[in-house]
Amino acid sequence: MFFIYGVEDTNFDPGYEPDWAVISTVKRDRVREHPPVKETSQWSFSLPLSELYSLRRSRFSLGRNFLVFTSRGGHPLPPLHFHRGGTRELLRALQRYIILAPSPVDGRLFLAYPHDSGALSQSFDELHLFDDGSSDLVSRFIQDPYATTFGGFSKVTNFFRGALRPPDSPFHPRGPQDHHGPHSADDEPGFELITCGVELGPKPDVTRGQPLDKWEEFLDPEGRVKDPQQIKELVFRGGITPSLRKDVWKFLLGFYPWNSTVKEREDILRMKTDEYFRMKVQWKSVSEEQEMRNSLLRGYRSLIERDVSRTDRHNTFFSGNDNPGLTLLNDVLMTYCMFNFDLGYVQGMSDLLAPLLFVTQNEVESFWCLTGFMEMVHQNFEESQEAMKQQLLQLSLLMKALDPELLDYLDSQDSGSLCFCFRWLLIWFKREFSFEDILSLWEVLWTRLPCENFHLLMAASILESQRGEFIGSDHDFNTILKHINELTMKLDLQTVLRGAEANYLQLACCKELPVKVQEVIGLYVPPSPDDETSPESESHETQQLLSQSQAGWVHGLTLLTPNPDSVVSNVFPLLNCPVLVIACPLEPLRF
Repeated sequence: MFFIYGVEDTNFDPGYEPDWAVISTVKRDRVREHPPVKETSQWSFSLPLSELYSLRRSRFSLGRNFLVFTSRGGHPLPPLHFHRGGTRELLRALQRYIILAPSPVDGRLFLAYPHDSGALSQSFDELHLFDDGSSDLVSRFIQDPYATTFGGFSKVTNFFRGALRPPDSPFHPRGPQDHHGPHSADDEPGFELITCGVELGPKPDVTRGQPLDKWEEFLDPEGRVKDPQQIKELVFRGGITPSLRKDVWKFLLGFYPWNSTVKEREDILRMKTDEYFRMKVQWKSVSEEQEMRNSLLRGYRSLIERDVSRTDRHNTFFSGNDNPGLTLLNDVLMTYCMFNFDLGYVQGMSDLLAPLLFVTQNEVESFWCLTGFMEMVHQNFEESQEAMKQQLLQLSLLMKALDPELLDYLDSQDSGSLCFCFRWLLIWFKREFSFEDILSLWEVLWTRLPCENFHLLMAASILESQRGEFIGSDHDFNTILKHINELTMKLDLQTVLRGAEANYLQLACCKELPVKVQEVIGLYVPPSPDDETSPESESHETQQLLSQSQAGWVHGLTLLTPNPDSVVSNVFPLLNCPVLVIACPLEPLRF
């Protein structure tokens, strides 16, 4: 197997992209050595993949990716530059023939190893698990089980690495060429097998429903909502009829509990009204002289006045210079500063309040709906911006699973951080859709269905819809940012919602979905304490293992790994007997 790079052979069709290809060649028997890299000209070279020692993935400050290969003889190859993406595609192609293992100290350095598909036919003796040749495994295991387990089984970690993935796995394909012998643990210390993505099934077709247009029939005689989950599902599927929004929004945003009666809601409204005006009086009663000595309050007031003057002025409720809607917008935001001293007011919060005030047409109700909305998104406005960084990282994880080619292209243009999506996530697409669309979108997101990060799936849906604009284009960071900003008011909400739900269903159906992606879309369920092995059961299992070993049969083999989330079980033929391979939590055995 050779890696060939060049541009001079005009008759050669690489099949992947015009700069590189991995091709098959006739294998000749020869003494293993480290031949120098063959350079056929200034612009081309070839190297057997069996002689590839490492590769480093790097990029310039402007985002252009390049790879540097090093042979086993220590000869670095000329760097390969990728001006329009493609590094991940190359890694996927290479993984068809070799294993790439990242360095634990340098995330961009990978070591190359041949596939180990023939290793299962070898015996434990050939693996040299115990270098001292001692046959008294049982006594050593009893005296020091922890050290014995690590000392012996660490050497078969790499032996089973290839076997732990199914033969039909897209990340570890096997072919007739994969007949290389195992490597000792000394050859690859501290490395793990990498994958370049997950293989998803087809994206399902999704249809939207009709908006919720009845309300009274979902209430019992005392006014309680009989089935809140059914209401949420109907709202998620089709939104809410405008005439019902004022009532339903107050439940979605926590102003009223779902199980409250009509009488209880009257009491809640009375209590909340008193509380609101007590907080409003606090800032209203501050004199100009006091405010001169309160820079924090003075700063909030100035920022709010500036933002209110430019928030949704195209809407008749906020248009005009002396519009009472602007006064209400200002007063509610100032009162929120009294409600949440730690957060105060941050630019963008006026965008969240305006639709609430427009629908409720009530100062008190809009305030308490805002507090409920802020419970969901207040981390977006914290000064540290840690929540926003985390969401951008989660969006990147989703894109890596849904469309790795697009993410790789954006990364090659120094846009892999997806920072141009910041505004989308900060105020939940408020500037991207029309005012009426935002009313429909937010009520869908407030249901928190099918997961709390559905807004990230929406962002991924929008990016996927633009892949034709990006892939193969000459966009750079600035033009990508410009294009994303120009999407404002050009997106179809129902199309984006269908795409987001299809993304969720596509990911949810993937059986090999990485745990990190499962966490993003709310599918990961951590193991409960009841599932953990008790000391008694551990002792029983150990005694079973010892008795089986003394009988000359190895029915159970435990590989210790520090990843408590990884539980992989498979049965492999070895020594003509079944061997159970389990990746289990790192914990000393008890006797």
